[in-house]
Amino acid sequence: MKLAGRCLPCVPDHEEGGLKDENIIVFMYDDIAHSPENPRPGVIINHPKGGDVYAGVPKDYTGREVTVHNFFAVLLGNKTAVSGGSGKVVDSGPNDHIFVFYSDHGGPGVLGMPTYPYLYGDDLVDVLKKKHAAGTYKSLVFYLEACESGSIFEGMLPNDINVYATTASNAEESSWGTYCPGEFPEPPPEYDTCLGDLYSVAWMEDSDVHNLRTESLKQQYKLVKDRTSIHDTFNFGSHVMQYGSLDLSAQHLFTYIGSNPANDNATFVEDNSLPLFSKAVNQRDADLVYFWQKYRKLAEGAREKNDARKELLEVMAHRSHVDNSVELIGNLIFGSENGPNVLKAIRVAGKPLVDDWSCLKSTVRAFESQCGSLAQYGMKHMRSFANICNAGIRPDAFSKVAAQACTSVPANPWSSIHKGFSA
Repeated sequence: MKLAGRCLPCVPDHEEGGLKDENIIVFMYDDIAHSPENPRPGVIINHPKGGDVYAGVPKDYTGREVTVHNFFAVLLGNKTAVSGGSGKVVDSGPNDHIFVFYSDHGGPGVLGMPTYPYLYGDDLVDVLKKKHAAGTYKSLVFYLEACESGSIFEGMLPNDINVYATTASNAEESSWGTYCPGEFPEPPPEYDTCLGDLYSVAWMEDSDVHNLRTESLKQQYKLVKDRTSIHDTFNFGSHVMQYGSLDLSAQHLFTYIGSNPANDNATFVEDNSLPLFSKAVNQRDADLVYFWQKYRKLAEGAREKNDARKELLEVMAHRSHVDNSVELIGNLIFGSENGPNVLKAIRVAGKPLVDDWSCLKSTVRAFESQCGSLAQYGMKHMRSFANICNAGIRPDAFSKVAAQACTSVPANPWSSIHKGFSA
């Protein structure tokens, strides 16, 4: 069975691949195709010369139905726990193979959701352990696109529950957007945004051209790793990682995502003839690319340009507020000399981000209560909050310091404290 995250429209054609709709479950916020900002209403593309990848995609959970609660209930096959949507769940058995593609913003130990709360690494790994204990799959492959996505599995995903995971980045770096304005190839001129993510585009475009009946997960991993790192130069790009039951990587991709019959005679090319990217955009700045392009294109003096300018300035103000607030809190707790070092400290490879995940979530709630929403940009500071917990600072003590640091919260929507908490 195949379970997809909110960006399934980016997935290779499921009908060509021989996958039946009843074996696919789609979580998709569905705010792109019919957005007034979309230059091609009703159409989504993920390549500068690509066709529509939105039409015909089954949509099971959309909008406010895309929640951590529903995602876990669906993955566990718990029909009674699902709220809204199609009600479809991964009703799998001991001989089934499951593929999960999850794409969203992320930060150390956390994955974005279009609704609060966000998804935390310990909770996801616990659900995968429960799924294994229930004996309801033979193997499970998890492809994860997000910043610091390696931190979701680093030091936590067991290697004996038949789960194989690859991630767009390691535990301490951003992932990257591609097919962005100013790149080559760049999106059609009417687009002001990146069309895809470096890692995701790499595995999807590889799947489009190879015979997945003979290509293994390991072969694709190596190609994606090479393309995403720009031949290991890291002029831009990230470290694609793998975790869990690595022996599963010997299996063919067809077992998990099908294969286009048109590629049945294709020969696997070790060095991959797919083009490298001319450059890419750090995923944390992808929204700035959009806001800047939108502002730049509008005519001087137009009301819309003033609105776009205000939007851009609000985004920048939110970023500055979050960065400054976290830095000040660190200085107040650890002193101005030690604060920056404590907040930025990175644990040795193979060790989880934080010892006490409950402390991390409570600390995040305390910050948002006093300083406003982290939003997707602020997720980058999760490591700072984790390090504060690892240093023995309890959430109640943290809250008092946060109240000192954040005497006011910007009024713009990015800093709102009225949308709930991300933890």
